[in-house]
Amino acid sequence: MELSAPLMLVIIGLGSLAAQWLAWLLKLPAILPLLLLGVLLGPATHVIQPDVLFGSLLFPLVSLSVAIILFEGALTLRIDEIRGFGGVVRNLVTVGMLTTFLVISLACWCLLGLTPELSALVGAVTVVTGPTVIAPLMRVVRPNAAINQVLRWEGIVIDPVGAIFTLLVFEFIILRQHAESLTHLIWTLGTTAAVGLITGALFGYLLGVALRRVWLPAYLQNLAVLAIMLTAFGLSNALADESGLLAVTVMGIWLANMRDVDTRDILAFKEELSAILISALFIILAARLDIHALINMGWPLIFLLLVVQFVARPLCIAVSTWRSTLHWRDRLLLCWISPRGIVAAAVSSLFALTLQQAGYPQADKLVTIVFAIIIGTVVLQSLTSGAMAKWLRVQQKMPRGVLIIGANSVARMLAQVLIKQDIPVRLTDSSWEYYRQARMEGIPAYYGNAWSEHAENYLDLSSTSQVLALSPNRHQNALAVYHFSHIFGAHRVFAIRSGAGIKGAGGQESRRFRRHEVLFNAEANYSRLSSLLAKGGTIKATRLNESFGWIDYLEKNPGVIPLFAVEENGQLQALQEENNPPIPCTLIALVQNTSATAVER
Repeated sequence: MELSAPLMLVIIGLGSLAAQWLAWLLKLPAILPLLLLGVLLGPATHVIQPDVLFGSLLFPLVSLSVAIILFEGALTLRIDEIRGFGGVVRNLVTVGMLTTFLVISLACWCLLGLTPELSALVGAVTVVTGPTVIAPLMRVVRPNAAINQVLRWEGIVIDPVGAIFTLLVFEFIILRQHAESLTHLIWTLGTTAAVGLITGALFGYLLGVALRRVWLPAYLQNLAVLAIMLTAFGLSNALADESGLLAVTVMGIWLANMRDVDTRDILAFKEELSAILISALFIILAARLDIHALINMGWPLIFLLLVVQFVARPLCIAVSTWRSTLHWRDRLLLCWISPRGIVAAAVSSLFALTLQQAGYPQADKLVTIVFAIIIGTVVLQSLTSGAMAKWLRVQQKMPRGVLIIGANSVARMLAQVLIKQDIPVRLTDSSWEYYRQARMEGIPAYYGNAWSEHAENYLDLSSTSQVLALSPNRHQNALAVYHFSHIFGAHRVFAIRSGAGIKGAGGQESRRFRRHEVLFNAEANYSRLSSLLAKGGTIKATRLNESFGWIDYLEKNPGVIPLFAVEENGQLQALQEENNPPIPCTLIALVQNTSATAVER
């Protein structure tokens, strides 16, 4: 029985939600359940038939979706953030990327019998590892700081860089079909690349000027960015075939690096839009997979996966880490982890549709091969990377770090004291002034919402063991509690007390959040702590032991508010109501300014 178009769309929508929820629940990269569900709904059961559902609209739908995905990825690449990188990351996205490209291309040509052009395209598409796959994997594996930084920044930088490289390879293949000579091919390729680069830079600059000078009201900015980006894509393609994706990638990079242009709200909107597009798009694309073609490839495809895992990546790491200071154990784990992700899946599907329309031989194999590499690398590395890191002894020891929601005066003073106790601390805040002040005081800080997709890729949580919600905004604290309780467990997430309750739709307080509002004593809410610090109070660390215990400390510091105890093993214990510090420990407490208190009385 063939389902109606509206019903198939409903199934795609519900399937997208189910796959994303399952990924969140199991802490897996979202691409894995999305692709598996697409295969289940498509070739396995034929519930969804994308070609019947969308017909001639399938190609433009995929094309526009890929443009949005590449634009959103390019918006995250800030040149000033990567200038200080060591040679390893720089090498990974240059000579390492080229090494991976050459090895996989040669393997496709020799093992699968693909044409040299299609082999090169598979090699180009699969050089990209994605931050959306790396980030959740790092939280599970918990490698040391050196490995974590290399893998995270490789994924972030190679996303747009690899996309541009892949687009140039694809344009070369397409233009080569119609080129009359080598000179004509080079001229046409140069023209196409120039149109994409110039169009992207021009539209990025003009949009940046419009945002900087506030020519658009706030409620229209996201819509304007989307419309202008799609206009750049369409215009560039009209001027030179297949240059649109290059244009939107360059446009995103240009916009992200313009001075005095705040792209935070735009990026948040694009993240939400990309999440919707990616969820639906990958189910649709996976539903078009030819399972029989996948099975018929048999052993050659398995050998290709082995080459990707055991030859291409180790050679990439070998040339990229030559003469570096990385330990051999670190290099071995880097050799093991390189899952392919969203860009590879989206771009390969679009390229396959384009090549099929052009009548290119073997074009139907492109998606099958790339999706097999994606599923193979994600599944294998998700299941084994933790054990591999443990075997190599490169996992971080029990993390002791603290993530503090808020960069206000209370959070900053507490962070300074914790840092002096050798406890890693990072502040997060969506207030630019608070963020800037924290950075000026030398405190590591993240600008933005800690629960955003951008934070998931950029905010390093590998050394974090606890989350302290200390924002004066109770709603922000609640969002942080809900988000990080799933990641770290409810017993590691705490919020500062507040007087008023959060009212839900039924007028009841959020009991789940109230259970986390346990920091310090009942009177030590944010307003009181902030007021005491403003009156000259300070947060101090004091050593308590058998000779100078808790009672002795209280006698010398009347009115003190105990905050935390640093235990002998270096772990931080939040002190709650009726909870005396353990002995021995280092007590962190807010000591009031007695002279100011006396005057007030």
